[in-house]
Amino acid sequence: MKKHGFWAVLLLFLLVLFVPGIGHADSTGTHISLDGKELVISNDAQVQIVNGTVMVPLRLVAEQLGYAVKWDNVTKTATIEQAGTILKLVLDNPNAEASGRQVKLDTPPFLSGNITLVPLRFVGEETGTKVGWDNPTKTVYLTSPLKAPESSGTQVTPLDTTMVNEANGSGAALTSLSFMENKLLINMTGTVTPSVFAINNKDRIVIDLPDTSYSPSFIQGLSLGNKQNGTIEVTDNPDVSAIRYSLFSNSPSTIRLVIDLNSPKAYSVINANDGHIIVDLNGADIVPTPQASIPAVPPVTPPPVIAAGTKLVVIDAGHGGKDPGGISVSKYNEKDFTLSTVLRIKKLLEKEPNLKLVLTRSDDSYPTLQERAKIANDMKADLFVSIHANSIPAGSKNNPSGYETYYTRKESLEFAKVVHKYLVPATGLSDRSIRQSSLYVTRETKMPAILLECGYLSNMNDEALLFNEDFQQRVAEAVVSGIKEYLGL
Repeated sequence: MKKHGFWAVLLLFLLVLFVPGIGHADSTGTHISLDGKELVISNDAQVQIVNGTVMVPLRLVAEQLGYAVKWDNVTKTATIEQAGTILKLVLDNPNAEASGRQVKLDTPPFLSGNITLVPLRFVGEETGTKVGWDNPTKTVYLTSPLKAPESSGTQVTPLDTTMVNEANGSGAALTSLSFMENKLLINMTGTVTPSVFAINNKDRIVIDLPDTSYSPSFIQGLSLGNKQNGTIEVTDNPDVSAIRYSLFSNSPSTIRLVIDLNSPKAYSVINANDGHIIVDLNGADIVPTPQASIPAVPPVTPPPVIAAGTKLVVIDAGHGGKDPGGISVSKYNEKDFTLSTVLRIKKLLEKEPNLKLVLTRSDDSYPTLQERAKIANDMKADLFVSIHANSIPAGSKNNPSGYETYYTRKESLEFAKVVHKYLVPATGLSDRSIRQSSLYVTRETKMPAILLECGYLSNMNDEALLFNEDFQQRVAEAVVSGIKEYLGL
């Protein structure tokens, strides 16, 4: 019996010494590194992966980042607060509150022992902390936001926008964001290679823009909160509820864009390294990479020497080739409507002795947006007209019908008014007005430039007209009449 007792004591000693969780923390467990220093975490505060979501101990992380943490045991609510930012999370509730704004969590908070675990992504986005997860070493990496000088005490002053731009140095600057035709259009000075990925069952798409700051023009156009963030609300769209933007990291400056989806959605990214990035939710067929070759522009014969008094007009048939454009309710392609209508415009303009005409495409080819604008600029055209048809995603609450005329620069407004008035009797559709929007071909061209949305592919009545030859001819005649009046011919 004494021999057995000796071996039992020895076995217990070895268990205490070597078995994880008995007597000391497991050396092979998870780790949290904040600004290069590893934090001490207890056994029940280990990082966990739940449904693909990295969950971290709320109190430990928040307090290390300088937030005060309060726990209400009655409502099971954790509140963390710092310098006017208040975050509230409720156990097992998939919705959190960030300074009065509702935020959907990847995974609800839950208790591990007496420790509340929350999604790492939520911590990063709502505190401005740069976060990362290294799976081989089971390590969470946290980089504190760059803070402006403190005025007094320990209060953190919200980061000044000027500091963001200066810190960015020679990096890119985000100039504008817009969402239309189920595409997020990102415009900037400089070029970047974005990191784009879907997270948690693809209920959101994240676009990180490295070495990028907010430009002054962006700040003037869209509001920034005290965390250098903001939201573009998206209405009447079954796929997207909002576009969010935030200063994700300060050193180096990184801007994060988030497309909040209502359901999983395929997407493609178009980036020709020209300062314009498109995230297209209309399908994943077009996925050019920065290294991909740019399709050649269809051969264009330079116009002859233009006599005095003769004007040069560039007509652009939207989309083409691998880019079908919008798809109608009967599965017709927008690119076919635009080309057919442009060829009719061509026949009419060729009869005008004081006009010379150039098409950006005359067949089923695909010049890029950059190439379309370049054709017009290189030829020093007097006018630029781009023909399109509009659409909204299937399942939208509204089913709009009608035509719209778009322009970007103020010098194009008068041209837009003249052509638009001719579309009223020509189409017989609802007048959805003249609209200003930052579209590439109307923004980057150097002459008066407009883009015509001649009807809605997603509306059965409009669709029937758009692919009717008589309707296309009437649109062509309206465009030609507008061009001639504007040029005084």
